Amino acid sequence: MSVVILDFGSQYTRLIARRIRELRAYSVILPGTVSWERIQRENPEAIILSGGPASVFDPNSPKPASGVVESGLPVLGVCYGMQYLAQAHGGKVERAGSREYGKAVLSKYSGALFRGLEGELQMWMSHSDAVTQLPQGWKVIAASQENPVAAIASPDGKTFGVQFHPEVVHSPKGMQVLDNFLELAQVSRDWTPGHTLENLIAEIRTKVGNDRVLLAVSGGVDSSTLALLLSRAIGDKLTAVFVDHGLLRLNERAEVESALRPMGDENLRVVDASREFLSALSGVSDPEQKRKIVGREFIRVFEREARKLSAQGYRWLAQGTLYPDVIESAGGEGAANIKSHHNVGGLPADLQFELLEPFRMLFKDEVRELALLLGLPENIRMRHPFPGPGLSIRILGEVTLERLDILRRADDIFTSLLKDWDLYSQVWQALAVLTPLQSVGVIGDERHYGYVLALRAVTSVDGMTADWARLPHEFLDEVARKITRQVPEIGRVVYDITSKPPATIEWE
Repeated sequence: MSVVILDFGSQYTRLIARRIRELRAYSVILPGTVSWERIQRENPEAIILSGGPASVFDPNSPKPASGVVESGLPVLGVCYGMQYLAQAHGGKVERAGSREYGKAVLSKYSGALFRGLEGELQMWMSHSDAVTQLPQGWKVIAASQENPVAAIASPDGKTFGVQFHPEVVHSPKGMQVLDNFLELAQVSRDWTPGHTLENLIAEIRTKVGNDRVLLAVSGGVDSSTLALLLSRAIGDKLTAVFVDHGLLRLNERAEVESALRPMGDENLRVVDASREFLSALSGVSDPEQKRKIVGREFIRVFEREARKLSAQGYRWLAQGTLYPDVIESAGGEGAANIKSHHNVGGLPADLQFELLEPFRMLFKDEVRELALLLGLPENIRMRHPFPGPGLSIRILGEVTLERLDILRRADDIFTSLLKDWDLYSQVWQALAVLTPLQSVGVIGDERHYGYVLALRAVTSVDGMTADWARLPHEFLDEVARKITRQVPEIGRVVYDITSKPPATIEWE
């Protein structure tokens, strides 16, 4: 059972999915124009139509399959979704006389969708079209000062439209609106960590049967949680392999081994494949190429290790792939390709394994909830995300041994000081990026030409959206001074203050 979210191109669609899951209902995103048969495969209890940049009165505007309206399922339309519902049921939508962007206050609202709310409600608006005539029998259930039709309801009380975005943080009571919709739609609320864990174990046992599984483990929260999950589900049919691809952070290989072995993984295999990876990356500057090369080389190592470990071989390769990886790699049915994650869009076509990806529909924070249930040590559970291609995509341009050494030393200083200042746990992810730029400076009264290093730290819940972390100026001052003194190849340090969107968290 699920809430199907049809995506019409809104920048907030993924936030809707997150909010629904936070309310303990399972949600899945599908393209707005996907067939009704595809929607039915998700066994939907309710449907949400997202916002989007198009105008419903344009001839080529995207529209959901006809079954969405005729199905009788509860439907919530958000922004563009509301305008479509109004038009589809015989109402009228026109270019708004007064556009609304940003904060707006609902001065009038009523009905079950707003149950439990009182006083003026701040909601986030972002629209240039408006419903100017209601479908027959429908009624207005909310209005703002600029917009007399801010929310509407169907005569049967099963379909609703809201012109505002209840999913964003700038709509402080938006979660209550979404919660009320789920209650009215009688959506199942069993998307809990415990229920998810039980389902995953059962699905893994059914899928794997008596086959052997090779797990690609990195020491991060996703693959470490997966190691515990698979161990519980299939026991000794699991073998974990950690590949040192030469693109790790300072002392990371030793740290990963010491973290994983105490969890009972005595059979952990550590493979040094750094020469192969660095040779394959030689002369390559394009980030998409880097990701695909790393993905290909990982698979070749796993294939080789599988042959060494078992004459029968391994049918399954397990990966800690997450839902954001799938979406950004255009694996989400109609999603745009933002960047190919090495474990999704970067895999070779001649893959000799079948993939086992139990976390493919989960967000990072949902995996951390599972990790807590499985007893993963806290220092691993809350470890910052680190990309599979490692430092190769934190070096802009060609990856060389010299540049890796420079970046490792600088990154270690940044991370160590975050921990010393008790800031590490306050940010979602922090990283250093070595740029190909060099700038002039002065050291000991002499001209010095050094690399420009960018620091980035962000706050987030699931990695789908992020804001730059407001780190203390005194801290950034100490970081910059230590890096330029202890890593003399770096002559300038800058701090990235771009949110996601429009940027991604990683630079490449």
